[in-house]
Amino acid sequence: MKNLEKEIAKDLLSIQAIFLRPDEPFIWASGIKSPIYCDNRLTLTAPEVRTNIENALVETIKSEYPDVEVLMGTSTAGIPHAAIIADKMNLPMGYVRGSSKDHGRKNQIEGKLEKGQKVVVIEDLISTGGSVIEVVNVLREAGAEVLGIASIFTYNMQKSKDRLFDANIKNISLSNFDALINVAVEEGYISKDKVDKLIAFRNNPSDESWMK
Repeated sequence: MKNLEKEIAKDLLSIQAIFLRPDEPFIWASGIKSPIYCDNRLTLTAPEVRTNIENALVETIKSEYPDVEVLMGTSTAGIPHAAIIADKMNLPMGYVRGSSKDHGRKNQIEGKLEKGQKVVVIEDLISTGGSVIEVVNVLREAGAEVLGIASIFTYNMQKSKDRLFDANIKNISLSNFDALINVAVEEGYISKDKVDKLIAFRNNPSDESWMK
């Protein structure tokens, strides 16, 4: 697993799906200033990286969630990955909207889902965990048995770990913040003296003292 974490981290860095900018922070939608920015949508336009990720997710699901019956993507970034994996595994697939439609059947879950079906949620990125937990709750309320989440990358924030634990949700990510930082130093994306800033941010994103 450690080799896979490093391989996926290398892939994400190589196509600039992840940027590290400890001296010029990004601003997330939440207002948090961050030295890291992840856009896994870029994996879709990099065929070799995309194939590595989808194959790794297939193997992860087979080993961690062998009883899966349906894949559900998160809206919107998880949807294409769920579709590709479903095709590879010959499984039904759907996705969960951020909110119910205001027209038609007013669905929030798109695709056929029977009560009691065993579901794995496909997510591209886990930061604080809030959005993917909402997806799981929607599926549970619809009667699904959610086996867990398969995701591409996690920031490994304690907040997300606590939230997932409290919600009784298992998550398996192909790569994570710690593996990425190690690879970034080894490959020369950042200098070793920047690591402490990155770790300080990960440990407490709301505390901006890491920037000093």
